[in-house]
Amino acid sequence: MKAITLLQPQKIVFGTGCIQTLVEDYKKMGLQRLFVLTAPPIRPLIAEPLAELKAAGISMETYQDIVAEPTVNDFKKILEIARQFKADSVVGIGGGSVLDVTKLVAAFVHSDQQVEDCFGTGFIKAKGLWFACLPTTAGTGSEVSPNAILLDERDHLKKGIVSPFLIADAAYVDPKLTWTVPAKVTADTGMDALTHCIEAYTNKFAHPSVDIYALQGIRLIAANLERAVKDGKDVEAREALAFGSLYGGLCLGPVNTAAVHALSYPLGGEFHIPHGLSNAILLPSVMKFNTPANIKCHAEVAIALGCQPGKNDEETAQRGVDFIYRLAASVGIPDKLTALGIPQTAVDGMAKAAMQVQRLLKNNPREVTEQDARDIYNSLY
Repeated sequence: MKAITLLQPQKIVFGTGCIQTLVEDYKKMGLQRLFVLTAPPIRPLIAEPLAELKAAGISMETYQDIVAEPTVNDFKKILEIARQFKADSVVGIGGGSVLDVTKLVAAFVHSDQQVEDCFGTGFIKAKGLWFACLPTTAGTGSEVSPNAILLDERDHLKKGIVSPFLIADAAYVDPKLTWTVPAKVTADTGMDALTHCIEAYTNKFAHPSVDIYALQGIRLIAANLERAVKDGKDVEAREALAFGSLYGGLCLGPVNTAAVHALSYPLGGEFHIPHGLSNAILLPSVMKFNTPANIKCHAEVAIALGCQPGKNDEETAQRGVDFIYRLAASVGIPDKLTALGIPQTAVDGMAKAAMQVQRLLKNNPREVTEQDARDIYNSLY
């Protein structure tokens, strides 16, 4: 069996209300200057824990204006605020964009490196500040992954930075923080988490030690996403999605994603489509494209999705693809790129841009050529 490196936070806490565990842990560490990144809708949910930290004598600077798809320049402005505050620790409480920026602020606040020089894998030189992540969506799994994404304005493409130094010191997954997430965001981020799990399991570099996370994540999300979209206060469904997202995040370091994510980057980079929605609209088409490369594997995905076995693996795998089409429709994911305001004239440019994301395309179970990318995009018109 090939060797694999499993990276994850030193501490993972899961459970409704576990934000209080962060408060207790932080007060014991002797840190004094906490830089908090979050978003306006989240502030009321975290006001009490932050007030408790202030009462304990912790100096705190809160930044809450992170945009949905942060750019390199957005990040640099936030980094400068953290430097002026002289932060000795960072906590991110939010969706994937908030957590990605949190990780990068912690890594670069005392670094002489430029973030643009670190796109790719393994270019960050050293560990930065202590930092913790608390996700408020069940989607990116960023709280436990070594990845962070920024939009590079120079070529209008979202790019990833991957480093063991972007692994949080602690992740606190509190499903209660997701209860007020709107139905549309729940759907988009849930499909994103499902994509992580499916792409990890069908990946060219899939591994048994990661498969257990991927399959369980698929089971949990497939069974609970529609419930959570219909009723955001369904505590059982919210907890299941939070667990599924966590499992998907644990897949990202050792195995990572593939063509769905590669093809989604131009949608976010040029047209500013949210990351989860970009993945959601592409997932069934890419699954259909990939299935012939490993029919047995895709049949196993179908079973994890809850499909009944067919007469053979090919029929079972097709049932899995059909299930994803139905699930996406049931939670309001559009099936045409025109619904996102993307004209078909953009296909050639998006296909060229997607080909630059070889970091992910190399993982795909089936080779994706530029023409293949065009065909997949065109199938969505």
